[in-house]
Amino acid sequence: MSSTPTPGARAVNQTGSGDPTSPVLLHVPHAGTEIPAWTRRHIVLDDAELAAEVAALTDHRTDEIAAPAADRAAVRPWMLVNPVSRFVVDPERFPDEREEMAAAGMPAVYTRGTRGQPIRADDPAHRDALLAAFYEPWGKAVRAAVDARLAATGHAVLLDVHSYPSAPLPYELHADGERPAVCLGTDPAHTPAWLVAAALEVFAPLGTVGLNSPFAGTYVPLAHYGSDERVLSLMVELRRDLYLTEPDGPATAAFPQVVAALAELVNRCTRR
Repeated sequence: MSSTPTPGARAVNQTGSGDPTSPVLLHVPHAGTEIPAWTRRHIVLDDAELAAEVAALTDHRTDEIAAPAADRAAVRPWMLVNPVSRFVVDPERFPDEREEMAAAGMPAVYTRGTRGQPIRADDPAHRDALLAAFYEPWGKAVRAAVDARLAATGHAVLLDVHSYPSAPLPYELHADGERPAVCLGTDPAHTPAWLVAAALEVFAPLGTVGLNSPFAGTYVPLAHYGSDERVLSLMVELRRDLYLTEPDGPATAAFPQVVAALAELVNRCTRR
């Protein structure tokens, strides 16, 4: 196995194109399970241990929710899906001490797993190689997608699609919070009241809908964060037992309802 990045490594997968008039971008960063060979040799877990960690932390089938929701929407949104496992790089986290999860050994490049166990040596050279191969291309791709929506429509609405387990994992820093069927993560500068209200309404038929618990915040490209009010964002965290048999088993009967709710949220964001 090579210890250097493979040219053309799939750091970003843009799944289809949206309608030129759509301001909406479906952002799916944690559905991927790919672990390129040159990165695997630096992970100290055996195959069974790594498979268990991937099963626990992957946002399973969120890509399979987002894609049909995009197809079903009245005006097709744009979509970015990350095919690479977050155990390679987590594209939504800061790569340094700015990241809250760095305290748990889980900034952009994890050195600890879900139980606090070592998963990778703290190797600055390898960390930098991972960031260059995966983290930076993802950030550039999302920024470019947002900039394209701004140029085409005058604003951009990023719907940040995630999932989380029904029972807290040991690594969670806020495990004592509520775990509703749908958790909406917000940002004071980029999540307007109308977007929260729309999400609360469309997801209400699925069960309880909460705000910023057990996970808070939402993804905005750093180039726009806190400086461009035209960029709106909302994180949609689906509790996994809502739509699949945990940790990564068959879909539940509610799966089509989840797709329909996300499609309706896209419609409301498009019409706004």
